[in-house]
Amino acid sequence: MNKSHISTDILNRMKAFESTDSEALNRLPIVPLSLENEQQKTATIGPPTGIMMSSPPSGVQTDAEGLILPKKLINPCLESTDRKQLHRELKFTTKMGINVLNQKSELQRAYEKQREKQLQQQQHDQHSPTIGLKGELSRVIMERAQKHEQARQQETENDEDKQYVNPEYLNIKAKLKQTTDFK
Repeated sequence: MNKSHISTDILNRMKAFESTDSEALNRLPIVPLSLENEQQKTATIGPPTGIMMSSPPSGVQTDAEGLILPKKLINPCLESTDRKQLHRELKFTTKMGINVLNQKSELQRAYEKQREKQLQQQQHDQHSPTIGLKGELSRVIMERAQKHEQARQQETENDEDKQYVNPEYLNIKAKLKQTTDFK
């Protein structure tokens, strides 16, 4: 830096900042800036000048050496209302035992899909009257077909019995009847 443009007052203050001795800071006089110092301040680049304060402003925390402690930065993500609502909803769903992430195996998903199809089919069958009537009609037709088949089987059995009767046997039986009737 070019020291010819800087006043002695400013140089003294710069030395105080450069030294680590806290007593040097306390020895500096507290003087308001004059108009001349303001002009020099704008003309040169250096540490800020002005009134030296003996105590930090209110609300600022300092350590044992008088250094200002940094504040914790605010995380805008954590302060977001959307994030708070989402967190509240997640806490509620975990408390209720609802699975939000749908972490099911493929077998479980296939089983549930099959059950849903069955339930839909049952509901569809119950709600549609035409299917119920068709089911009843087909049952009655099947019963009649079974009765008809049974009757047909009995006729064929009777026909088969008649075919196997020996005609000689019938002739002899008829002759015996005639002889027994005459006596």
